[in-house]
Amino acid sequence: MSTPGPETEFGCIIVGSGHAGSCAAIASVEAGCNKVLIVDKCPVEWRGGNGYFTAGAHRTVHGGLHDLLPLVRNVSAEDANRIEMDAYTRSEFVEDIMRLGDGRSDAAMVDAVVDGSRETIGWLADAVGVPFIFSFNRQAYEVDGKQKFWGGMVLSVEEGGKGLIKAHQIALEKMGVDVWFETRAVKLLVDENGICGLVVEKGNQELVLRTRAVVLAAGGFEANPQLRAKHLGAGWEKARIRGTPYNTGDGFALAEFIGAKFTGDWGGCHSTAWDANAPADAGERERTNQFTKSGYPLGIMVNSKGDRFVDEGEDFRNYTYAKFGRAILAQAGGFAFQIWDSKVIGHLRKEEYGDGIVEKMLADNIEELATKLGAKGLKDQRKFLSTIRVFNEAILLHRNEHPKVRWDPSVKDRLSTQSEMMQLELPKSNWALPIDEAPFMAVKVACGITFTFGGLAIDPSTSGVLSGATGQPISGLFCAGEMVGGLFYGNYPGGSGLTAGAVFGRKAGQAAASRTRK
Repeated sequence: MSTPGPETEFGCIIVGSGHAGSCAAIASVEAGCNKVLIVDKCPVEWRGGNGYFTAGAHRTVHGGLHDLLPLVRNVSAEDANRIEMDAYTRSEFVEDIMRLGDGRSDAAMVDAVVDGSRETIGWLADAVGVPFIFSFNRQAYEVDGKQKFWGGMVLSVEEGGKGLIKAHQIALEKMGVDVWFETRAVKLLVDENGICGLVVEKGNQELVLRTRAVVLAAGGFEANPQLRAKHLGAGWEKARIRGTPYNTGDGFALAEFIGAKFTGDWGGCHSTAWDANAPADAGERERTNQFTKSGYPLGIMVNSKGDRFVDEGEDFRNYTYAKFGRAILAQAGGFAFQIWDSKVIGHLRKEEYGDGIVEKMLADNIEELATKLGAKGLKDQRKFLSTIRVFNEAILLHRNEHPKVRWDPSVKDRLSTQSEMMQLELPKSNWALPIDEAPFMAVKVACGITFTFGGLAIDPSTSGVLSGATGQPISGLFCAGEMVGGLFYGNYPGGSGLTAGAVFGRKAGQAAASRTRK
């Protein structure tokens, strides 16, 4: 690490040490940029941004098992013979983003992510050294002796986000990229030719760093309760922070000062079912993503009144989990209970629901479970028992009409609560099994916020930040990661956030290097 003087010159400066910022730094060095610097206001022990707290999931277009096998490290030849993996096409990826965003996503932004996904995944594996694996524990079920993948997303990383950021750290050191922690970016400098520098605070010193290219990759505003209340609405101060506490919207203030254009879903965010006992103000760096509680498609969720409030089987988990945190937050008290019986408890992921990972309420009958939930915040035990009874009755009537439908969590099996004889006002559309076999289990969940969707408008071909006045790129200013707006609205397909961060981070690094070479 170099020792800064009062004024230092760099080829490119990246604000943010997470996945997207690291991709930008590595790509800029590859493209010929000299003296690349990353600055981050967090201390070194918090390096990696939100990427550190993920499961490492990356969504990409692919041609099936044969296409991705060369990238992964956890599949033997024998294992490969027991895998069922459909190709995931360009049209499917585009459709998933557009469908979950109700058609509001910027088409050019979506195309850039989708069309760049497969090449970028290969670059991450080869140039960065990201140790990809197939996500058996999160995205596959064993069906008839085969590991059957579902939901379009199949790739993860060894050790999840920890392994992802470790790979970046090794690559950055190998490439000679300087990283200054506890260094806050406070002002972008511009002249008639565009970006000409960045002012930072490091220790008790204010430094002027000269550069012709800055990449903003400082994350959203999810860790800022005032901005959450302003943009997401009342009640969001109760949401738990899943990741870094340092994503407080600073990057947006930098961009606003020089007239950058803002876009996207400023009232939307990625929020999930999160352990109600997890820390409130920051993620936990040892357990990271283990506080996620994504087993709801196998059971039901009820609020403190004992009512269900979402269709738990609406879609595969990785198409609903990013929006159900909001639904939980909207319930009285901002919490809910997830409920299962013995038929499915064994299918719950051990890293989320294992012994010692989460507080479990176990019971030999539903009445006993209701009593235990009463001690944890369930206000109406009678209504809870009625909800279970009616739910079970609806499923049995559906089964009588559709005796050949088989429960299969790897497909949308259409095993539901709806029949000609009875239709619940709020259905469970898939994977509906009666909750009637002891032991019964429940966990208490809250809303965990991951990242916010509103951000800066960029040129999708270069990641160049657009001017609010002209609509044209601000020369020398680029953006990547969770600061980018216009891509996700209301919801998103799991694994597409890390992919988008890498795609636009790489573009930003390449474009920044191109500017410095001129």
